[in-house]
This record gives sequence, structure tokens and C-alpha cells, in this order.
Amino acid sequence: MTSTPGNSRPTTWREIVAADPGHSHRYRERFRELAARGQDIDGEARLIDAMVRRGAHVLDAGCGAGRLGGYLHAAGHSVVGVDVDPVLINAARTDYPGPTWLVGDLAELGLPAAGIDTAFDMIVSAGNVVTFLAPDDRRTVLARFAEHLAPDGRVVVGFGAGRGYAFDEFLADAAAGGLVSEVLLSAWDVRPFTAQSDFLVAVLRRSAP
Repeated sequence: MTSTPGNSRPTTWREIVAADPGHSHRYRERFRELAARGQDIDGEARLIDAMVRRGAHVLDAGCGAGRLGGYLHAAGHSVVGVDVDPVLINAARTDYPGPTWLVGDLAELGLPAAGIDTAFDMIVSAGNVVTFLAPDDRRTVLARFAEHLAPDGRVVVGFGAGRGYAFDEFLADAAAGGLVSEVLLSAWDVRPFTAQSDFLVAVLRRSAP
């Protein structure tokens, strides 16, 4: 993974962590502290839970420290979480036992090699994960999502504006990866997306053959 051309600031998660080894630990503690103070950290998970049947197979892509996948597991779903950061995967295993938590690169997403041969009813990528991908990996990751999706499954991706990945560019990458838009929202609380929205929650499905 590389930085955006002409920009020396770290842009991918691996680069950020390499430049600041304490970043992952602070990220982990931030959500632990929010939860301890009674803050709502489950908005994304509630929407995903409402969109799938009980016992659905869910891939938490870029799962971080496991808050979303942990909630969905507790709600009765079968969850696999994948993240490139071993510090965050270890935190997920500690704080949210039950799901399958794996260290892995979303651009490779070799789940069968890890003994997981599942077509997912839902693939969710929250927390601005797609903005931490190398630009050259974006279409590949979205194509991997399409490959791992059940025929009637959906992909939900959420991220904010101003993070180096324009919404129109993302939707074009999704289409190139075999995904089409079903619903576009401006927040995890189901507000509709408009031209003025500064956040996108894209609900996608596989393109027709």
C-alpha cells in the first residue's frame, strides 16, 4: 500500500500505524472509554441488524476492535471480522469473544484459505474503512466483496467526505467491482442522501450477470 501521489502524509492504515505505533492502542481505548461512559457506539450495528434475517452470515470488513461485529454476534448472527491491524484484532478477541476475528488484507480477503467458505448475507464496512485503503486497492476490495456475497446479499459501506475518496468515485469503483447501488443514505440513522450530504452510507448489491 502506498500514499496518494503527491501527498507525503500517511494515508493508509498501515502507513499511519507505521508512522505512529501508538495509534492503534489509542483507537482501541477511545471506544472502550466511550462505552464505559455510556455513549452510543452501536448505531451502525443496529441498522445492519435490522437489514438481515436472524442468524445471518455477516462479514465485518475492516472490523477494527470489534464493536460492530460483537454487537451483531450478540444479536444472534454468525460473524467473521477481518482487519489488517493485529492490535485491533487482539482487542476484538478480548472484548467481544464469539465471532471469528482474523488479521487480513481486504485486498486479498483469502477467507477459504482460513477455513471459511461462506457466502455472506451481509458485508459491512463502517468507520471510514474504505478511506484508509490505498487508491490502487479500492476497486480490488470492492470486487472481493462482490465475490464473497450471497446472491441476494448486500454490502453496506459508510464513510465521510473530505477523506480523499469522493462519493462519485467510490460509486464508480463499486460498479467496476460488480456492485450496484440499492439505497444511498447520509447517515446510519437512515436519513436520505442528497448532493449536500457530507457522509455516505451506500447499500449495494451484486450486479446482474
